[in-house]
Amino acid sequence: MSNTNEASGLHTQAAADHEAAAAHHHKAAKCHDQKKLSDAKDSSKRAMGCCKTANKSSETACGCSEK
Repeated sequence: MSNTNEASGLHTQAAADHEAAAAHHHKAAKCHDQKKLSDAKDSSKRAMGCCKTANKSSETACGCSEK
């Protein structure tokens, strides 16, 4: 795989990871609006996990692009 294709794939993965985190954040917000605090807490925990994964993916993708 060329470096360009590798970087593209890494950025695509990072975007997908950020979208997953965003989905959990949206769900947590909706749960808060509905006063479902337990569900909001669960969604928040999932969002945090996805954010950590997304951050790592972004660092890898951006590092690849800098080469």
